[in-house]
Amino acid sequence: MKTKKIIISLTLSGVLYALLVSFTYVPKTEYVAIQQKKWVAPASADKIANPLKGDANAAASGKKLYKAMCFVCHGPKGKGDGMGGAGLTPKPTDLTSEAVQSQTDGAIFWKIAEGRAPMAGYKTSIPEKKRWEIINYIRTLKQ
Repeated sequence: MKTKKIIISLTLSGVLYALLVSFTYVPKTEYVAIQQKKWVAPASADKIANPLKGDANAAASGKKLYKAMCFVCHGPKGKGDGMGGAGLTPKPTDLTSEAVQSQTDGAIFWKIAEGRAPMAGYKTSIPEKKRWEIINYIRTLKQ
């Protein structure tokens, strides 16, 4: 029951955040600058090992969390085409892309934890184990 309340709370937080961010005005000059910056995790993130790597149960749990937290912006299949991401600059990342799938689990973990506008950082709102579960699910989205 506690997990269900956490997931509902996180879902509502994610939807509210996406709506808030989608109404944020970004001047055209900033829009160009934001689009051109590549998001690269620090080299130290590559050394972070996924303690749940290859765990099918973790991926199944991650799918539920993805639907609650990530789906609104990244879309049902991770293509970055979620309704909440329509007004965001830059657009949500296509999680099925080679650019994402070629990153280490540690780099993706770091990005989920730290965030970068317009994506929130989830270090304090999603427990570490749950972030790894989401990563295991993201790995199932390969094209």
